[in-house]
Amino acid sequence: MSFMFKPLAYDDPKAVNRISLPEGTQEHITAGNENVVKALADICLAAGGKRFVLAIDGYVSAQFEDLCEPLCAGLRAAGHSCRQISMRELYKKEEEIAVLTAESLPLNYEDDPVLLFGRLYQGQMDDLIDCEKAGQAIRGAKEEIVLVYGLGSACEAIRDLADAIAYIDVTPKVAAIRAREQKFVNIGDAEGRPFALLMRRNYYVDFEVTVRLRRQLLTQNRIDWYILGSDETNYVMMPAANLRAILERLVCYPFRTKPVYLEGIWGGEYIRKIRQLPQEIAGNVAWVFDMIPMEVSIVVEAGDTLLDIPFSTFVQLCGESMMGRRCVEEFEGYFPIRFNYDDTWHSDGNMSVQVHPDEEFVIEQYGEFGRQDEAYYVIATGHGAKTYCGFCGDGREFLELARRSEKTHEEIDYRKYINSVESIPGRQIMLPAGTVHASGRNQLILELGSLTIGSYTYKVYDYNRRDKDGNARPIHTKNAEQVLRFERDSQWVRDNIAIEPILVEETADYTEYVVGRTDLMYYETRRVELRTHGVYEGKNNGQFTVVTIVDGEAVHISSKAHPEYSFDASYLDIVTIPASIEDYVIEARGYQPVVVHKTLLREGYSRYKDPKYKKRG
Repeated sequence: MSFMFKPLAYDDPKAVNRISLPEGTQEHITAGNENVVKALADICLAAGGKRFVLAIDGYVSAQFEDLCEPLCAGLRAAGHSCRQISMRELYKKEEEIAVLTAESLPLNYEDDPVLLFGRLYQGQMDDLIDCEKAGQAIRGAKEEIVLVYGLGSACEAIRDLADAIAYIDVTPKVAAIRAREQKFVNIGDAEGRPFALLMRRNYYVDFEVTVRLRRQLLTQNRIDWYILGSDETNYVMMPAANLRAILERLVCYPFRTKPVYLEGIWGGEYIRKIRQLPQEIAGNVAWVFDMIPMEVSIVVEAGDTLLDIPFSTFVQLCGESMMGRRCVEEFEGYFPIRFNYDDTWHSDGNMSVQVHPDEEFVIEQYGEFGRQDEAYYVIATGHGAKTYCGFCGDGREFLELARRSEKTHEEIDYRKYINSVESIPGRQIMLPAGTVHASGRNQLILELGSLTIGSYTYKVYDYNRRDKDGNARPIHTKNAEQVLRFERDSQWVRDNIAIEPILVEETADYTEYVVGRTDLMYYETRRVELRTHGVYEGKNNGQFTVVTIVDGEAVHISSKAHPEYSFDASYLDIVTIPASIEDYVIEARGYQPVVVHKTLLREGYSRYKDPKYKKRG
């Protein structure tokens, strides 16, 4: 699932994982559209004249016709009878699907003025398909070769009728770009919806059923051929066993995902300068989704071919090796922490004053997986940088002023009501659900988030700003009122979520501190200050660790038991050290000290704060 609306069409060339591929895997990778079509034709013809049914399923936005049409045309030109069956012919009627998904897409303009929120659909892909009609269409085809293609072509009702299954995977970034370009419609729709409504339906329904189906196909080994379909000019195909072998090798290494860049009204210039992004790609960069599990992909070098694989596919195949068994069970197979950068450096404004809901609200209202906590780590600042968190005045009075400002657009002296702390590089501020907060202008923040897949951000006050199209940005004071913890004032912030660093260990090579820890959140953060050429050794204890290079030049991260499993990271790289690596080593490289931010699951953690939700499993 992805909730990314407007990613920039830019691929970071440095985010590549170079690993030693398992023997023989590279030889079984087919790249190039013509080569992939020929390989699919050979698969169909290998039956030796017997009837052969090939199902080609995929992720939302997969451009199935790019392969199916030349494949069928080529087979016919070679004298073989071929029939194409599009899933568009087999979905239930649009009206039936609307009834099925109505609870997921409520029309509540009072609480949700631009229809952003909804409720996760709890069903399966089969619910949206006329299964009887699909069976009849496939069994009734008389042709030698039958191609069934589209979302759901390998669903439970169809897959046993297929002789082979191919799967076209697409990265979430590309799916969002194709949505913006109107290259696909929602499942069962005859015509495209407006972009925002298309993405809302995607998040709560289409992405949900597609991700569940892909997980089922991968875990049950039902995919025969795996196709990377993000680049329409260069499809890449391999046996599914090949994919598994490559990812099982990758999960032995520290790894980095490919970041996604997004423009925003308050966006800044720090990341653009450091990573040397082309000026023409955007007016600014507000967010960098460096490691948001459902939004990013992971690139593996395979000779001259770069394999750009959705990170969620990697998690679905190698979750236990990556996260550890307890984590997989606790978080239902999802990677439980997200990492992104918020860049307001040299921008003209703060992020909105906002709040996120706890588990009771987010589970009851949206059918989501858990609470939405966040954390801000200050990396770099300009003059006057502040981070806002907690109340310093009457929070209810502020809420009433914000509610009135929605209609009158009068300015509010938010500083009178919202507590601020000076943004000092190295400061960690934990933001458990219910805490009012905002990142101030002129800083780069490493933002961490909890499991909640979507972005349930209730804007309380946004300085009466308008978006790039001139529309007033939506405010959610009604929802905010239900989740705000008004008692969290300046003193509470100092005592609980903006704590002074706690020394863990000091050696000749490094000093380690706990910088973020609260019983209200299931992860904690540390800061490791490495001396020049210093070496730090850490333990994963059956789980994973995520490290970010927040100061200094570069580090070398490796498995202690297998030093060949390593990754060289630079400033601002975010690297996951998977659970498969028991003991790891971080070596400072270059001519200067290095500071590493470290995130790990807290000892004795639970996905929920409120134990009554734990029973739901």
